[in-house]
Amino acid sequence: MEMTGKILLAAVLAFACTLTASAGDDDRKDVRSGNRKFAKEEYREAAVDYQKALLRDSTSFAATYNLANALYRMQNWQEAASVLDSIASRAPESEYAADYFYNRGNTALSLKDYGKAVEVYREALLRNPGDLDAKENYIYAKKMLENRQNSQNQDNQDNQNRNDQDQNQNQDQNGNDRNNNEGDNDDNQDRNGNGRDNDRPQDGQSPQSTPQISKQAAQQMLNAIMAKEKETQDKVKKEKAAVLQSRQKEKNW
Repeated sequence: MEMTGKILLAAVLAFACTLTASAGDDDRKDVRSGNRKFAKEEYREAAVDYQKALLRDSTSFAATYNLANALYRMQNWQEAASVLDSIASRAPESEYAADYFYNRGNTALSLKDYGKAVEVYREALLRNPGDLDAKENYIYAKKMLENRQNSQNQDNQDNQNRNDQDQNQNQDQNGNDRNNNEGDNDDNQDRNGNGRDNDRPQDGQSPQSTPQISKQAAQQMLNAIMAKEKETQDKVKKEKAAVLQSRQKEKNW
């Protein structure tokens, strides 16, 4: 929070700086009029005067620079950045180059374009290494850029992990389906095979009669089979419920 406060204050101080015109008397008059209104915090009226100066001399560096300052104070950060970019090719040769790059950094910072902010604050520091505001803002913008990149990398890793989990679950489900089908086939083969072997006498032997069992014994065997089947069904239901619950948690997460 303290860093943010310093940055906002630094931005205000930077954009309080205005230039005087160096061209003809008319556009110089408009620029000076704009500067007086800027000092009174009449930024909209100041912007109008700077635009008048630009109508008289579209190459006026002072009018363009100060117009961007007024737009910044009006919180038209994107427009302020565009105006400053229009004189980017001339800015490095200007005596106000350090201030220009610092102000361009502030517009980038306001737009949360941290990469651009780092770039132009560096240019400001190359021209004025003693500018503590530029140094603080450069460090802040660089930290915010690193945080954003780390966050994006983490999001990408999380998405990859979720994709891997989904793929593994699909593979496990397909594997279980294949195993269950194979088990069913084996059971069918065993039943079919056993039926044929029982119906056909073994080589060199005569068929034998099937032993008889009492009704009570048969009922007990039937009860045992039904109890085992119910136990198996309950187990399958619990496993399915657990799988469904697990998938629901994954989806919510």
